[in-house]
Amino acid sequence: MAVPKRKTSPSRRGMRRAHDALAPNTYIEDAETGELRRPHHIDLKSGKYRGRQILKPKDE
Repeated sequence: MAVPKRKTSPSRRGMRRAHDALAPNTYIEDAETGELRRPHHIDLKSGKYRGRQILKPKDE
């Protein structure tokens, strides 16, 4: 069974975990409606994706 020879220091442990943090979500302003939406997602207000109508638009 593999057993580490030395204890991993907190500094080295922290350096290894430095890449594990989650990045905050990205939002872009839609060109047509001006609403914030995720990239590569349907705009729920207009129901469009890349200029094509996918869903019925929301009526407010």
